[in-house]
Amino acid sequence: MCIIFSHTMESKSPKEIQVEEKITDLVTKIVDDQTFGDDLPLRLWNHLQNNQEIDAIQNYANIVSIGRLGLNDHGPVHMKIVCRNALKMLFLLHEASVETSLEKEKSGTYADSVCAVMLASLLHDSGMTVSRKDHELYSSIISYSIINDTLTQLMPEDKNIIRRTVIRSIAMEGIIGHMATHPIHSIEAGLILIADGCDMTKGRARIPLEIHSKPAEGDIHKYSANSIEKVKIEQGHERPLKIEIRMKAEVGFFQVEEVLIPKIQSSPAKSLLELYAGVGGEGMKRYL
Repeated sequence: MCIIFSHTMESKSPKEIQVEEKITDLVTKIVDDQTFGDDLPLRLWNHLQNNQEIDAIQNYANIVSIGRLGLNDHGPVHMKIVCRNALKMLFLLHEASVETSLEKEKSGTYADSVCAVMLASLLHDSGMTVSRKDHELYSSIISYSIINDTLTQLMPEDKNIIRRTVIRSIAMEGIIGHMATHPIHSIEAGLILIADGCDMTKGRARIPLEIHSKPAEGDIHKYSANSIEKVKIEQGHERPLKIEIRMKAEVGFFQVEEVLIPKIQSSPAKSLLELYAGVGGEGMKRYL
């Protein structure tokens, strides 16, 4: 069981460091190329990366998920992969001149959308520290003060009250809606749903599969995720986004059809993407 606790508060796994580096590169590119000089997304990422409370929450969520419940990864690597997935989709949508909900409504900027997505993705499973059931609701309770305090530190002036409120509200929607149990209506929150479902590669199931245990409820999630070799998010041919899933065995279709597709169907971003999945070198099946 010691493998569960090998990620301490003082250390990060090579995988987590690698994902953080990819997020840093992506956020830097977003700020350099897309936000017209607004560096709030980069300042926010730097702040969140060094937030000890978020680190503690993410690590303990994994202890509960893997050690206590025997589920797959719901910790720092997962939440950061979801962050990278969601930011990559936002980047591609912006490149395709697709506005976020905040932009369409004239209630915020693209940079605000980026910040909201970042906050939601890095905190969406914080409720796993309490319980699997209704964890999205517990996540919203745990996250509210963290989001509020973070945005106040980065934008303390009274003139930023509206901006802080808008970013916080979209982030909370993304957190509450990530399980598709509560209706959501913004593109930003819809991307969290999809980004979460896209973290299905074999790495997410590695630790649970290394822990010997009796057959239990939830095993299909571990074994089906272990068959997924690669998930690619890129520019689509007919729509702005394309998700392509490669697997080594047909059990991986469980992840696509029972986990990812229900999330996509509940997402306001559904009409913006194409979805393909296939086994090995066989032809790809198009779902959307």
